[in-house]
Amino acid sequence: MEQDTQTKLYTFLVYSENVPGLLSQITAVFTRRQVNIESLNVCASSTPGAHKYTITAMCDEAMARVLTSQVEKRIEVLQAHHYTDDQLFINETALFKISTPVMLQNPDVGRKIRLHNARIVEVNNTYAVVEITGITRDILSLFDSLKTLDCILQFVRSGRICITKSPVEHLDKYLAVREAKKIAKQNK
Repeated sequence: MEQDTQTKLYTFLVYSENVPGLLSQITAVFTRRQVNIESLNVCASSTPGAHKYTITAMCDEAMARVLTSQVEKRIEVLQAHHYTDDQLFINETALFKISTPVMLQNPDVGRKIRLHNARIVEVNNTYAVVEITGITRDILSLFDSLKTLDCILQFVRSGRICITKSPVEHLDKYLAVREAKKIAKQNK
């Protein structure tokens, strides 16, 4: 089997108990290996009592395996996996604050917003707020289009959120096995 030494964006999905201080322990794993985290999102997962960390980082396959293994060694971490983009359904959200006077003077601003399927969520005399949800490439394409029109006042982009394309939620299987072992141990 050939080793993939190409650096690319990996997404790490980490499931854990909700414990204070765990985020800094997880990010320290990346820091110690000199791997920069590109985006980070933490929220409650669909499994009660479990939290989901979505972390993106540029590295090669070998480093992705090491990072996954090291993160999983934390006691409060239930499970950790790494994925490439083709294994995930991915989304991000971005907000643009654009100049209302420029938008009114230049019809290309409105065209670019419609072309990228973005929507205007607020307008006043000074600025308009535009929201877009999609993949990174689409968000950056709108950013580049609006930047050339010199209308962006502010810009912010969320971290990545994603779900696997696998029909099975790995955490659910893990928790079922763990519960079965716990029951078997109690019955001894």
